[in-house]
Amino acid sequence: MKKTTVLLAVVAACLLAPSARADDWPQWRGPNRDDVSKETGLLKSWPKEGPKLVWTYRDAGLGYSGPAVVGDVLYTMGARGGSEYVFALDLKANPPKELWAVKVGTTFTFQGNSWNKGPSTTPTVSGGHVVALGAQGELVCVTTDGKEVWHKSLPKDLGGEVNPIGGGPEKIGWGYAGSPLVDGDNVICAAGGPQGTVAALNVKTGAVVWRSKELTEQATYSSPILADIGGARQVVVLLQDGAAGVAAKDGKLLWRFTREKPYDDIVAPTPVVKGDLVFITAAPKGGRDLLKIAGSGDKFTATKVYGDAEIENHHGGVVLVGDTLYGTSGEGRWNWFGMDFATGKVLWQNTPRALGRGSLTYADGNLYCLGDRTGVVALVPASPAGFKIASSFKLPDESKDRPSRGGFWTHPVVANGKLYLRDQELLFCYDVK
Repeated sequence: MKKTTVLLAVVAACLLAPSARADDWPQWRGPNRDDVSKETGLLKSWPKEGPKLVWTYRDAGLGYSGPAVVGDVLYTMGARGGSEYVFALDLKANPPKELWAVKVGTTFTFQGNSWNKGPSTTPTVSGGHVVALGAQGELVCVTTDGKEVWHKSLPKDLGGEVNPIGGGPEKIGWGYAGSPLVDGDNVICAAGGPQGTVAALNVKTGAVVWRSKELTEQATYSSPILADIGGARQVVVLLQDGAAGVAAKDGKLLWRFTREKPYDDIVAPTPVVKGDLVFITAAPKGGRDLLKIAGSGDKFTATKVYGDAEIENHHGGVVLVGDTLYGTSGEGRWNWFGMDFATGKVLWQNTPRALGRGSLTYADGNLYCLGDRTGVVALVPASPAGFKIASSFKLPDESKDRPSRGGFWTHPVVANGKLYLRDQELLFCYDVK
């Protein structure tokens, strides 16, 4: 191939790919999967009615998929008319204009289902590709301009399984909810099942690169996370009975921690990693554990630093800011908490009934909290000293199609000076800068 042809191809690829920004949010829980934004210059308080509502998009479809934002394009998923789609929105338009939509699979549901009827994962955007996982386990890779590259079925092609504890059909439960991640040339996901809990596929072809053959648990609803511990790049996954780390290069089991009592309901929160420490939690009655991972090469051990039932997070996630971990605790309680990460000491608990239990993200000194039953959004300074709401407002509209037992379960996202909130088919964008 001539040099001029190669140069033209590179230029064309650059023009087609969305322009990335430092404050993009390209996947579940952000660039590092920790729900911590590096944005600055955001509002420290809001008017009584809340920050300015820039637009409302009303055709996102059913499901709890969150937004991935890269440049002026937002990627997410939703179920429309019996099918699940991954789609892209042009944020330069107001309201945003749909650029493309690619079918992922049929809409997930089951007899007696009143919780979720659509995809629950967030797409991952990397290197000109968008990787999306539907609730039925249909994994697709498309280009950022909407051309399908490959399509795999985790249950059919990889023998994948989801732990059904909590309800739902055997081997798939409430459907796949762990967002895939991209590590270099590999798409990594929690496929579950006897062939390996964790799977890596080539991002360009969809070919299986490796499976975690020594770890064969069914997948939970938690998303895997990458970590560098002891000089080894690892994929950390939350299991029904604990947690494990496998080598990102070949899937070899590096360490495993087994709890004395397995979680007895859905397992959803993403693990939190700081240095050689891994924090895991689940609810109801799941509790918390902090693990110290020691070793090098392919030999590691996991030792429990502390573990008890004092803090238990359902599916709103926990966020580590500095040395303090924040989130909500308990299935029936409304306690928001601040906890010293290293020792497990609970620094404070607060029960704001107008807000209720929920999910959160962090940006520029503040926690952005969303009540998962109330639709109330609160701005709370992240402080080990206590919980004090600086500003709050309620979403102006509610989904007419939300499952009867569902809630405001899509986590808030702050990207490029905007706050994104979703309630099924309704996607809201607020200016917080």
